[in-house]
Amino acid sequence: MSGSRKGGGDKVTPHKIIVSLKTKARDLAHNLSALSLAYKRKDVSIFAKGFILLAVGYALSPIDLIPDFIPILGYLDDLIILPVLIFIAIKLIPREILEECKAEAKGLWQNGKPKKWYYAIPIALVWIFALGIVVLKIIFRV
Repeated sequence: MSGSRKGGGDKVTPHKIIVSLKTKARDLAHNLSALSLAYKRKDVSIFAKGFILLAVGYALSPIDLIPDFIPILGYLDDLIILPVLIFIAIKLIPREILEECKAEAKGLWQNGKPKKWYYAIPIALVWIFALGIVVLKIIFRV
């Protein structure tokens, strides 16, 4: 069997890798949206809500456990830690609730941006405030 591979002859091309990565990124965003909706529900356990908060918070945080400027290792946290957190959070939510949240999450995005984009304003304000404090401390050495 020289020259042939098991399972067919599908060749891995850069285009297929890019398409696969785009699909996985879209799924990741959809799952994060579904998790944020599940977090708001009263029928989700506190333990599950803790993992949801951890996963969504880590996804939105500009601070990584391993900084991205470290070659290869910097991106491993984005490729491993975040999906693992999302996986655990999803497993802690009852299947029926998760399916309802996924269905609702599909309607959150219109033309590439969320319907309720203004929910991001408080998060942006907190980061601007934190950045302002850091800048003031650097300038005035307080």
